[in-house]
Amino acid sequence: MAKQPEQILEEQLVTQLQNMGYGLVTIVDEKDLLTNLKVQLEKHNKKEFTAKEFDRVLNILNKGSVFEKAKTLRERQHIVKDNGEDLYFEFINTEHWCQNQFQVTHQVSIDGVYKNRYDVTLLINGLPLVQIELKRRGLELKEAFNQINRYQRHSFGANSALFQYVQIFVISNGVNTKYYANNRNQSFKQTFYWTDVANNRLTNILNGFTTDFLDPCHISKMICKYIVLSEAYKILMVLRPYQYYAVEALVETVKNTNKNAYIWHTTGSGKTLTSFKASQILMNLPQVKKVVFVVDRKDLDYQTTKEFNSFSKGSIDGTDNTKALVNQFSDDTKLIVTTIQKLNTAISKKQYLSKMDKLKDERIVFIFDECHRSQFGETHTRIKSFFNNIQLFGFTGTPIFADNAVKNELGKRTTKELFGECLHKYVITDAIKDENVLKFSVEYVGRYKQKDDSKTNIDIEVEDIDTKELMESPLRLNKIADYIIDNHNRKTHSREFTAMFCVSSVETLIKYYEILQAKKEEGKHNLKIATIFSYATNEDDKDANGFIPEELDIAAEPTEKYGLNSHSREKLDAFIVDYNTMFGTKFSTKDSVLFYNYYNDISKNVKNKKIDILLVVNMFLTGFDSPNLNTMYVDKNLKHHGLIQAYSRTNRILNEQKSQGNIIVFRNLKKATDDAIALFSNKDAIDVIIMQPYEDYVQQFGEAVNELLKIVPTVNSVNDLQSEKEELEFIKAFRELMRIKNVLTTFSDFNGEDLDMDEQLFEDYKSKYLDLYDKVKNDHSKEKVSILEDVDFELELIHRDEINVTYILKLLASLKNADPKEKSKKQKEIIDLLTGEANLRSKRELIERFILENLPAIEDTEDLPDQFEKYWNEEQIKAFKLLVQEENLSEEKTEQLIENYLFAEREPLRDELLDLIEGEKPKVLERKKTGDRILSKIVGFVETFVNGFAKVG
Repeated sequence: MAKQPEQILEEQLVTQLQNMGYGLVTIVDEKDLLTNLKVQLEKHNKKEFTAKEFDRVLNILNKGSVFEKAKTLRERQHIVKDNGEDLYFEFINTEHWCQNQFQVTHQVSIDGVYKNRYDVTLLINGLPLVQIELKRRGLELKEAFNQINRYQRHSFGANSALFQYVQIFVISNGVNTKYYANNRNQSFKQTFYWTDVANNRLTNILNGFTTDFLDPCHISKMICKYIVLSEAYKILMVLRPYQYYAVEALVETVKNTNKNAYIWHTTGSGKTLTSFKASQILMNLPQVKKVVFVVDRKDLDYQTTKEFNSFSKGSIDGTDNTKALVNQFSDDTKLIVTTIQKLNTAISKKQYLSKMDKLKDERIVFIFDECHRSQFGETHTRIKSFFNNIQLFGFTGTPIFADNAVKNELGKRTTKELFGECLHKYVITDAIKDENVLKFSVEYVGRYKQKDDSKTNIDIEVEDIDTKELMESPLRLNKIADYIIDNHNRKTHSREFTAMFCVSSVETLIKYYEILQAKKEEGKHNLKIATIFSYATNEDDKDANGFIPEELDIAAEPTEKYGLNSHSREKLDAFIVDYNTMFGTKFSTKDSVLFYNYYNDISKNVKNKKIDILLVVNMFLTGFDSPNLNTMYVDKNLKHHGLIQAYSRTNRILNEQKSQGNIIVFRNLKKATDDAIALFSNKDAIDVIIMQPYEDYVQQFGEAVNELLKIVPTVNSVNDLQSEKEELEFIKAFRELMRIKNVLTTFSDFNGEDLDMDEQLFEDYKSKYLDLYDKVKNDHSKEKVSILEDVDFELELIHRDEINVTYILKLLASLKNADPKEKSKKQKEIIDLLTGEANLRSKRELIERFILENLPAIEDTEDLPDQFEKYWNEEQIKAFKLLVQEENLSEEKTEQLIENYLFAEREPLRDELLDLIEGEKPKVLERKKTGDRILSKIVGFVETFVNGFAKVG
């Protein structure tokens, strides 16, 4: 029998790994895995375990979640020997990572909910720490990713759960290869290509990736040094290649030189994680006294401290005042986060000098966050002159060059002049190519023209019509507000995402806020609008020099000190009252604590999608990171690094639905945008960074329609597809159509009539697409794994949040009140809707029955919500009772198992399902069939009654 391409790839990979120093070991099942583990741990620790002692070792290994097991892996361990003596050992040598035992095995079978066989496993000291899943050439990598997720649900947690110790997953179809940390929360978007130091991808698993990334010393180093355990989210994170190379270069520079340098990593590429890992390694070097991470505003100080502590709980004690900072310099604190302003005070005020002078000759490493900003002045010079034995490193997404340098008291200073050479560069074109950030879709709305004086009288576009009279005219501001109201749902996919609106001055912001609130009171929109601005003397950025000015802290001192008139402060307090009413809070500008609590609450609510539009002047345009933000409205002159920084709030990777960052510009910034892109990448990069025009996507949609019709000329021909291979072709063709439509619908010019497929035909094909999804998802009975099982249907592309219980109840009310002639038509519309929405299909039969049996008896539509909830609860109880009766299950145990299933987001294991059965358990040969049937019914129950809408209203 001929070998499958996947099998050939697997054998070639195993051979290559053997040649690189991995010992080949045959492991068929869990028993072999445990036997090998004992031998390898004994070899690594140069100790022998009796059977009972090894049971104690396994007892340590068995405990905890994936996150807790990652901690266990790295900790020194202790058991009591059979003779009562203490025995200390380790699972992995994290200090000398090359001094571990490396093995490779393949086709290990683990029997969980289903019996799964894993492709290639790398064992370090006998523990499976790297899992490689292979697909044949031509298949999507996402299928391997989904396969690993299936293993997570079905078998990684089974029995001794040793596969929960996997630290890094590798997925490959031969020509494309990616890696990622063992973190169930991430999507396929959070998987990474490996590269060389110059950001050239090493994608072929047999030619480049394996020799570089899977080299025993290197993969062990990645596990021991470059995986971060995030305490806040209890997840594992692994550094991307550019982060790895930057940290390595920075650490080597500290070890071997006293030179200063900087890292240029584009905005949105994970600079905080890079700087945290660099700081963590540097603070443990014996020659380094302290590492000081310097930011330049209090809000960033708070945010960076919080993010650092999220990686390592309690690692940073944020310095709230200069005295606390000086104490940290004096005590044993190894890692300090502070602002440049407090640092300046610490080395210049007499009361602190006695303590600070003692540190003048100590080896201290300073890392400057966002070093393109306020460090370009006296403070930077003062730090360098005060300390005698320091090294300065800067991180920036947008360096200062001669072209975008801002003149200050020391003249124009570039990043290179202040920090020296660039240690590592990763620009926006690299990040887009690697799919680590999104492209921008930039639309210019309401561009202004002036008449030519010549006889031709042609409108000529100009870039300098920027008079206060025009820009702040009520007519213009109202038109822009109306545009935002009309297009916001389109831009944010029905508010699945959030937006920011940056404007030129506090004065203009106040006008916009009041216009939007007035329109809300008139019932023209129900958007949740919030705003924040601080007390800078002049927030207007008319010069557009690219420099987003600092915003001063609000303290409990007279307003005049900050240069903002009392009228503006009163307005801000009034806007905060609106916010307090909306969220039940009690913030104000009375003192700095209340104001910064307000800042932090806004930050949290934007990230959690509780605010639709945040109105700002300068705040939040740098340093703020929210993957749920996808749109930036711009009525402000921006240039150079200020423009890139502002735009980059929108382009964090999240999911398939977030296909680009939307920038809607109400000023003539086309040239400024092109110039900024050229400055921070190259002059040919515009096509890489900016999305194509609307017309191009319309054309792509037409081409995708043609490809679909070649496979299924009519909707009914989907029913005639003979094999799973043909069904797969249809799924991929229709999914491509959904992807393009997802992009198209965000354009202001979008019109369904432009497309080569009308909405009804699209919906009909979508129903067939969802039928196939249901077939794959609900078929738990097949012995053979379906080739469709790991295909990503990308349902988020057609998910609509507004289709919920409230929406259904409105439709039912309209059906109840409809003219008799219209009733059958409206009923069909509701049924069609239930068929076309993935999260409602399982509920269709129940809602149809409610329409036929209950709706006619309801006299007042006001009673609909209560009657529907009563009906839904009764049906849920009936369905649950039927489930436990049919399968003879314990009610109490089944209810608890469903709760655990919902909480853990992991399908229950077969033994857990069989344990629900009261009375005689099924025989060995019937266990799989019985377990699959019970699982299918429980999953169906949850899909119908819990997922989508558990409560009415």
